[in-house]
Amino acid sequence: MVYQFVTTDTELSQVCLKLQPCKIIGVDLEADSMHCFSEKICLIQIAGPSQAWLVDPFLINDFSPFSRILEDPNIIKVFHGSDFDVRSLDRELSVEIENLFDTEIACRFLNIKERGLGALLKSFFNIDVDKKYQKVDWAKRPLKEEMIAYGVGDVATLVQLHDLLTDRLEKIGRLAWAQEEFGLQARVKYESNHLRPLFKRFKGAGKLDNRSLAVLEHLLEVRICQAEKKDLPPFKIMSNQSILAMVQHRPTSVEAVLAHRALSPKQAGMYGPLCVKAIETALALPHRELPSYPKTRMPRKTSQVLGRIDALKKMRETASRTLAMEPGFLINNNMIAAVAADKPASPEDLLQIPGMRNWQVQALGDQIMDTLSRVQ
Repeated sequence: MVYQFVTTDTELSQVCLKLQPCKIIGVDLEADSMHCFSEKICLIQIAGPSQAWLVDPFLINDFSPFSRILEDPNIIKVFHGSDFDVRSLDRELSVEIENLFDTEIACRFLNIKERGLGALLKSFFNIDVDKKYQKVDWAKRPLKEEMIAYGVGDVATLVQLHDLLTDRLEKIGRLAWAQEEFGLQARVKYESNHLRPLFKRFKGAGKLDNRSLAVLEHLLEVRICQAEKKDLPPFKIMSNQSILAMVQHRPTSVEAVLAHRALSPKQAGMYGPLCVKAIETALALPHRELPSYPKTRMPRKTSQVLGRIDALKKMRETASRTLAMEPGFLINNNMIAAVAADKPASPEDLLQIPGMRNWQVQALGDQIMDTLSRVQ
């Protein structure tokens, strides 16, 4: 596909004028989350019917013309796996995308197992894509020729892919289902990974006692401060496994850190004393100052509710085979638990449960009602 670099506000405005009459465009982003502390959009790829544009956001001051394209309900914006892109655009442009089409979500309604863009390009167009460029540093300039080719390739076939997937969705009567999910996806918002307390985003923190939680928080503070200082993503300072090992063993010397193999010798040289001090500080905290993990108080499940959950899960397995959709996407365990606890009397009542989709009621409403009618 022919492509053009966009490096000035004037050029971006001119491109967006060309895009205004388009019924559909492809959009993709490249970022540097694998290489720096505060991730940022490093390249915006846009594809029209016969041309692609690569927008360098480092050289653009006024994104309002592009924001208006994203907010135009008359233009379909095709993304693949749009969650990261939507959150990034919300963070940097404060924009809400109208008329989004997500090819990855579409594949879920079509029971396509291999949903990565590379797999789809191979399956639909026999195109091989080297996905190593997902992890390169897109903030570096100038971009290498092969990175440019990758960026264009990622967006060039999105419109064609939309057409093929839309045709399949229409044939099985699920286009409206997918569109409902696209609309919800377009409304997700960016959430910083650096909000305190840091342990709330650490996998497994909810199982730790209060003292261990204090040690964890102090170690995470060390990691995030070093990451910000060096402009690196936190995982490149210390891994979660390293931090968890120190939480479990609570070493009080750099030698003990090395003995437990919590850090490499190089890491221990750079961060060992800071980690030891953080652990000692956490261990010295008075009990009243210890953090606690926020618990969501779930209503106690009675035997009747547990029976409904079991019956609904069995119903889901049968429906999953019949509809050829993955069980967890069709209806997840949290929603099943909510339905079991609420025991709605009608499909209309079912829709009142927070998070329930219209398409889920259309797909499963009768089966859910029938299942609930047969259990206490």
